[in-house]
Amino acid sequence: MSARTAPESATAPTATTAPVVTGIGVVAPNGLGTEAWWQAVRRGENGIGPITRFDASGYPARLAGEVTGFDDEANVPSRLLPQTDRMTRLALFAAAEALADARIDAASLPDYAAGVVTASSAGGFEFGQRELQALWSKGSSHVSVYQSFAWFYAVNSGQISIRHQFRGPSGVVVSGDAGGLDAVAQARRHVRKGTRLMVSGGVDSALCPWGWTAQLAGGDLSADDRPDAAYRPFAARPGGQVAGEGGALLVLEDARAARARGARVYGAVTGCAAAFDPAGGADALRRAAGNALADAGIGPEQVGAVFADAAALPGADRAEATALRQLFGPHGVPVTAPKTMTGRLAAGSGALDLAGALLALRDQLVPPTVHTTAAPEHTLDLVVGAPRPAALRHVLVLARGRGGFHSACVVSSAG
Repeated sequence: MSARTAPESATAPTATTAPVVTGIGVVAPNGLGTEAWWQAVRRGENGIGPITRFDASGYPARLAGEVTGFDDEANVPSRLLPQTDRMTRLALFAAAEALADARIDAASLPDYAAGVVTASSAGGFEFGQRELQALWSKGSSHVSVYQSFAWFYAVNSGQISIRHQFRGPSGVVVSGDAGGLDAVAQARRHVRKGTRLMVSGGVDSALCPWGWTAQLAGGDLSADDRPDAAYRPFAARPGGQVAGEGGALLVLEDARAARARGARVYGAVTGCAAAFDPAGGADALRRAAGNALADAGIGPEQVGAVFADAAALPGADRAEATALRQLFGPHGVPVTAPKTMTGRLAAGSGALDLAGALLALRDQLVPPTVHTTAAPEHTLDLVVGAPRPAALRHVLVLARGRGGFHSACVVSSAG
């Protein structure tokens, strides 16, 4: 795990010197591929539905955000199929899309010029379940040798590195739903230290009986069977969370190098910060968000929109709303939670919100939140119904992980 810190330096990066994002790859329950997902988000299209990957009829929670239409054989080399969990197959797809989007020819890069840092919250749960079943029912000789790494938290970073022959810095961050932001913060450090290119973000999947049982044990999943009502963050009576799978991977590059090669730039990662508080109160999130703004060299009045963590748990919603009110004032900034269309994707959630924030900068709009409205007590300007046109220069993304992880990132227009 990477160290969790306050602002990285006293000298704030600018949008012209901070590492920039030149490629985005997305796998999400309401869209496979970046543009398919983004258009679905703009339309308010729901990807939450009854679980189909296994028989969930006997479980108290039966909805999830499943990635549909993913053809394993078409998207993953055949030699990798026996050794990869679904999580890793989705991550390989997202990495390939992000690199293609950035127009990176991996084979032409110098040795050690590129690296990978990803986040994971569960590892390859489905692969692990299958091999444990083989162990219990057939014996140890029937357990795949690939079990030695296919379950591991760092396997996405390793497989992406091998697939694209990246020999630069590599790592994994394990901090729950905050992980996607923390991984990008770590990748940003590597770029600022001289690495030319980093692939970073998070992709998760644990939609199998073993993984589902683990998530149920947390006590946060909604028992509501209505796909359009089960996950209602900031509502007067939020009913809990809906879990999902997927996420996003980003290509981060040195700003000067990206411009020198004529790369298309989505935006710059200008601010990152994190705080830890097992109690999960408003102070830690406010501190993380405030430090990220300070790291970006901007004030709250310059933030055009916030992508919220949106826990859909009464205490957590109240804490996030309080933190936002303390930073921006009542109704002080447009707030959105597109994850209401996908469910919470564990380590993939924050990374997918970062992708959304960058596309919001590109299109100059704030995407909508669906299936909920904000309770008056929260004093939030929650964007609902349809995208809201906005003049965006800086967007703040928030994420929280179970156990006390609080993270924030600022992405800024790079023009």
